[in-house]
Amino acid sequence: MSPSYLSPGVYVEEVDKGTKPIEAVGTAVAAFIGYTERASTEKDGEVVSLLGKPTLVTNWAQYVKSFGGFVEGAYLPDSVYGYFNNGGGICYIVSIKTLGASADPDAATAAKVALPSGDAKGGTLLELVAKTGGPAGNNISAVVKPNSAEGAKDFTLVINVNGSPVETFEGVTTGKGENNVETVVKAKSKLVDVKVVAKSEIVAAAGEYSLSGGEIKTKAVTLADYQGSAAERLGMAGLEPLDDITMLVVPDLMSSYEAGEIDAKGVQAVQQAVIDYCEGVRYCFAVLDCPPNLMPQEMKAWRLQVNYDSTRAALYYPWIEIADMTGNGGRTRMVPPSGHMAGVYARTDATRGVHKAPANEIVRGALGLGVNVTKGEHDTLNPIGVNVIRSFPGRGIRVWGGRTLSSDPSWKYINVRRLFNMVEESIERGTQWWCSSRTIRCCGAVSAAISARSSRWSGVLVRSLVKPRIAHSM
Repeated sequence: MSPSYLSPGVYVEEVDKGTKPIEAVGTAVAAFIGYTERASTEKDGEVVSLLGKPTLVTNWAQYVKSFGGFVEGAYLPDSVYGYFNNGGGICYIVSIKTLGASADPDAATAAKVALPSGDAKGGTLLELVAKTGGPAGNNISAVVKPNSAEGAKDFTLVINVNGSPVETFEGVTTGKGENNVETVVKAKSKLVDVKVVAKSEIVAAAGEYSLSGGEIKTKAVTLADYQGSAAERLGMAGLEPLDDITMLVVPDLMSSYEAGEIDAKGVQAVQQAVIDYCEGVRYCFAVLDCPPNLMPQEMKAWRLQVNYDSTRAALYYPWIEIADMTGNGGRTRMVPPSGHMAGVYARTDATRGVHKAPANEIVRGALGLGVNVTKGEHDTLNPIGVNVIRSFPGRGIRVWGGRTLSSDPSWKYINVRRLFNMVEESIERGTQWWCSSRTIRCCGAVSAAISARSSRWSGVLVRSLVKPRIAHSM
């Protein structure tokens, strides 16, 4: 706006004539949908459920804090761990089912144990109850260590998880006052609550007492649970407002399949919903798994049966063997490869750039494969969009394919699709400053900004295929 020249003098007016920079958007943010040990966080002293809610985590420690660790019957923890291990950074977690603990008292029974008194009468003195219901509470134990001084009525209470001390409360008593065990534990413990059920001023009997009886009521997961609700910000639909998500992984779809909750058609329905979501939001890419225990011929038949056709999805085969960290004595287990593949995507983006195909890359954490595919078998799978993971002598286990599930030759390769996702979204975000009046000057400024940036994005290739249009609708 021109200044008002009301008196003689020198007036300065800012005129923006230069090209505006367009910043490249991020390309390596994954979203994981599946099962976890628990899904809760503490806010203002209260436990808040995270079930179905997209939650940002940036490392494994943050994941464990909100969603617990590895648990039998869930592939999501292994997938997230593999994602970080292979180079992944930021990701979102959507837990649609918990297998170890639940913040909902109607869905879980808390583990508990009665502690006897140390006097001659015996009987129950204290009752310990896990703060979170579910089987996770069965891993908790309490150790009572009475004060050995003569006439002392205080004791030390140690709370262990899987045999390791996590919380220690020294000098607590059953009597009234600031050292009352019930008051102290309630204020400081994140694992258990204590209730004094007998006469006060009595010391609990020494020993270790394990909590038991923790159970969780689980329900079969359906397509609707995966799809969620955009209005309530739950499930897959709850990811839509999060513009930075570029990859979508659903490893526990195969847990549902193995548990008999859904059949092969159900797997297809959920995967098609994932593909449709990525097509709808445009800038997200689906990393899909194949069903377990398929031989190469069966894999080919399954791929032709589901008949996916999308530029925004890729399929990986076979499953990979990793260390079993659910506590089964150092064994190994087979898991879907999608989480590890998302980590490979992120690592490739960071080290080489999104233009580089996420192929011929080592799969970190992989100890073996469900099937060692031969070159002849690979020759039948690669043309139909099945990206094979192979083991090469002296070269480790590598991703040996980089194709989408598209029938369009222009979008055959993952890196081409993801590169253009980045370019298109960068242009869309970086040109929101354009003026509302449809003038030659305004349109020229937009074109100049795009051309200046496009010269750094593969030059002529980008300029020839990406053609932004200015919509004049205010």
